[in-house]
Amino acid sequence: MLGGFSSGLKLTDLNDFITPSQECIKPVQIPNKNKTKDKGLIEIEGSSLQPEETYEKAKITLNDCLACSGCITSAEVVLVNQQSLEQFSKVLNENSHLSDEDKSVIVLSVSTQSVLSIAARYNLTPQEGLEKIVGYFKSVGVDYVFDVNFARCFSLIEAQKEFAKRYRNSENDSSLVFPLLASSCPGWVCYAEKTHGSFILPYISKTRSPQQVMGSILKDYWSKKLLLKPNKLYHATLMPCFDKKLEASREEFYNSDFDTNEVDCVITSVEVEQLFEKDGIDVNTIPCMPLDTEFSMCQTLLSHDGSGSGGFAHHVFIYAAKHLFDIEEIDLNWKTLRNNDMLELTLEVNGEKVLRFAIANGFRNIQNLVQKIKRNKCPYHYVEIMACPSGCLNGGAQIRPNDGRTSKELVQYLESIYKQLPKITSQNEQRINELYSEWLENDDNDIQQKLYTTYKEITQNVNPLGIKW
Repeated sequence: MLGGFSSGLKLTDLNDFITPSQECIKPVQIPNKNKTKDKGLIEIEGSSLQPEETYEKAKITLNDCLACSGCITSAEVVLVNQQSLEQFSKVLNENSHLSDEDKSVIVLSVSTQSVLSIAARYNLTPQEGLEKIVGYFKSVGVDYVFDVNFARCFSLIEAQKEFAKRYRNSENDSSLVFPLLASSCPGWVCYAEKTHGSFILPYISKTRSPQQVMGSILKDYWSKKLLLKPNKLYHATLMPCFDKKLEASREEFYNSDFDTNEVDCVITSVEVEQLFEKDGIDVNTIPCMPLDTEFSMCQTLLSHDGSGSGGFAHHVFIYAAKHLFDIEEIDLNWKTLRNNDMLELTLEVNGEKVLRFAIANGFRNIQNLVQKIKRNKCPYHYVEIMACPSGCLNGGAQIRPNDGRTSKELVQYLESIYKQLPKITSQNEQRINELYSEWLENDDNDIQQKLYTTYKEITQNVNPLGIKW
């Protein structure tokens, strides 16, 4: 699992990665003992540390990793209990032994990218892969399985509105800077907060990612419908990306009143493969079961138009052309720039380029983009950013090929399958509109609170005891 996090969260300063500034600042638990000061003792936060003493290891949570300004890469090697497949299995097992009135409702939200990865690994069609995933997890105690595409519709709608509002108001408000940078990739967001801080944060979209929109829907809206406290609804997600574990643990998505996260656990495509291998599960024997429809577009695996990362640039561009310039018929001809992970799309009106959009995947392209922004030479209005080359279909937690194909060939296959999936249409979105009215009451304050988020600069905090000499 060490290789699974996005390139923004790994070691080396030569290509797609960043380097930590110091060693982990919480290597041990220092017992709080009453000791008199003596020569040879080191005072640390009120405790005396003697070189010959042995101390307990401290548990480092993902929240610690996000709060730490030095060693972001500890997230790769410290897999905490609440974000592991083992913990998810433990929750399922414990829940099965409780009385009906004490049980939690357990929900799994699955991403299309993960479904395609698992389906490809076991030579299944996308629909078979989906129904096998539903069948397996329901057989081990999950109550409901939903499609994250439902929540992605909210993210896309709000991303469209956010961009159009910024474009309209930018002439009168100098704080509304361009480009607006997509924020659904947690590896990119974490890198931005730690490396570029207050400079880059005003550029980043505040729309929540689909994972966190789903958490908001389930813990705020559906728990009330079920007459449950939010902490009695356990929400796990199946994602193509280990960085989603970091996102789920952010304090912005924690409900202190009920001591619960909006997403309790993130499991990944490769972890499901490891589970099946470890337990000797024959996928062919898993019963096929359909998605639950309360928060799924339908029981068929669907995708959004645009990139395999969810199509943010595609949807925002079409919306902006229509609502800002009254243009509905557009030829979306993306132009490849320096590599296949750097694409550009423009809209001209009366010979003037009024919209310039880009897709930037992979850390090299992200670094180049940020440097252009810093030099005030970035020409774009909106950029869809993903830390992984080829985007989410090539996420760090996707299953790697074992059938002779190269990784590049597998990603190309997944991209072709993704494009062939049925697309979500306005007819599918009727339930989305119902929730805007029923849950959010079409109130701007509610929408801001439940569909948007905030970011924070994380400054360097050098701890001399943590430095390797």
